[in-house]
Amino acid sequence: MDEKKSAAQKLEAFFAGKGFYMVLMVCLAVIGLSAWTLLSQTGGAAEPGDAAAVSGLVPEPFPVLDAWTPAPVREAPAPTQEDPEEPEETETAAAEPEPEPEEAAQSAAEEPPEETRPAGAEERNFFVWPVNGTLERDYAMDALRYDPTMLDWRTHDGLDLAAAMGTPVRAAGDGHVARVYEDERYGTTVVITHANGLSSLYANLAALPTVSAGDLVTVGQVIGSVGDTAPCEIGEAAHLHFAMYREGVSVNPADYLPG
Repeated sequence: MDEKKSAAQKLEAFFAGKGFYMVLMVCLAVIGLSAWTLLSQTGGAAEPGDAAAVSGLVPEPFPVLDAWTPAPVREAPAPTQEDPEEPEETETAAAEPEPEPEEAAQSAAEEPPEETRPAGAEERNFFVWPVNGTLERDYAMDALRYDPTMLDWRTHDGLDLAAAMGTPVRAAGDGHVARVYEDERYGTTVVITHANGLSSLYANLAALPTVSAGDLVTVGQVIGSVGDTAPCEIGEAAHLHFAMYREGVSVNPADYLPG
């Protein structure tokens, strides 16, 4: 028992002294031997850049990038001195300048206003004088005229055109014969209807006209002759009593006959 205790004390004293360093050296030797053995198996010491080779992995080479070259700067072309394009003509015409007061007055003097023109001016080319004769009595619906037969003052709704007995009476315009009758004041009478609501009346005719109601007549066609059948105008020389109406209202025949 004392011997075993003595051996343990000796071993403890050994490690407490130089024995510790001896064991450390043995461990270092074992480690070095192991490293030498490993290097011998791999063909020598590995270079610093051969870590991947040791592990069995070969890294792919990094791509080599070309040096960056800035793109060339394109300069804007210098403006050329060309003739400016003329603006295209538009469909809308430029507004005409207003006439000066003097020009406006002159234009007004040259062309009379519409309301001052005769009522039948636009229809003058459609009518002719029914007989060739002088004016015995004119139209007078807005004033009184002396009646040599009745010996008084009264209105007159037509023109009395002096002409010899038997002078042919012609249609003043194209139309239809509306009536042929004996009037108690104006004697044998013919009425013709025309366009635009106009009608013409021929009175103091000879007893037998050459047309009948319903006939179609043309301008200048003979419809009868001058007579003396009008009792209210028997005191005058032989003549044709000629009247015109628009929509049944008396109008001045002179406004529709050629000047």
